[in-house]
Amino acid sequence: MKKLLITGSNGLLGQKLLDLYLTLDNIELIVTSRGKNRYPRKEGYTYVSLDITNEEEVNQIVSKYSPDCIINTAAMTNVDSCESDKEGCDRLNVNAVGYLVQASNRVHAHLIHLSTDFIFDGTAGPYKEEDTPNPLSYYGESKLKAETIIRKTCHKWSIARTVLVYGIVHDMSRSNIVLWAKGSLEKGQPIKVVDDQFRSPTLAEDLALGCRLIEQKEADGIFNISGKDQMSIVEIVERVADYFDLDKSIINTISSATLNQAAKRPPITGFDLTKSNTILGYAPRSFEEGIAILMDQI
Repeated sequence: MKKLLITGSNGLLGQKLLDLYLTLDNIELIVTSRGKNRYPRKEGYTYVSLDITNEEEVNQIVSKYSPDCIINTAAMTNVDSCESDKEGCDRLNVNAVGYLVQASNRVHAHLIHLSTDFIFDGTAGPYKEEDTPNPLSYYGESKLKAETIIRKTCHKWSIARTVLVYGIVHDMSRSNIVLWAKGSLEKGQPIKVVDDQFRSPTLAEDLALGCRLIEQKEADGIFNISGKDQMSIVEIVERVADYFDLDKSIINTISSATLNQAAKRPPITGFDLTKSNTILGYAPRSFEEGIAILMDQI
């Protein structure tokens, strides 16, 4: 039986990984997050409270359970918060990854780490795995630093890069683009949406499956795991409006420059999925298929 440890299990991806792995046989599942377990089902796995910014805790838990594979989904992902709290960002996105690498090496575990399109400057998207990173924000810098630590010091590793994840789970701590767009448009109040940023929105179930394929095949290296449809942020919102037959006339387009956000965003990202498709058999659903899955769960 393979032993798998997941960090960040209270988050969107963490809960989707639980949904997926609890349907599988021959997997012993240990899931960790900070504080109380928010996943509604309590049987079929072991939950352990873990602060991955605490090196001693990381060493203790990883040594105790000695997993064959660790999937690290925990991160500080609020881009503007990372810009204003660089120290906190480093603790979770960089230092903690170093602790996980060291602990993984000691027990000979395969470390799968989640990264982001924000390591790129957005001048040449969609990106391939081998393209040269150039982050515009501190969030992007922190994720690139973590990738560098893993590539240089981890004995057995994979990096799953993703883009603008959406979905719904029990007791969510944060919203996402699809839920925000649906909720805002249903209120009938005008909203402002940028038209100069392009992404490939990723269904959380697809991302979880991509991580599972990496784990299952023990595939080493970097893999792009995102949605397949690249579109502007305003098109994302318009397609949500179309799906639910909501009023698109209240969507007002603006440029990113008018937002005065603390952190710069890359204008055009998205990923080339050829490598993930060829090596892993990763085949994400369309954006509309993703919305349909999300709506069945609401």
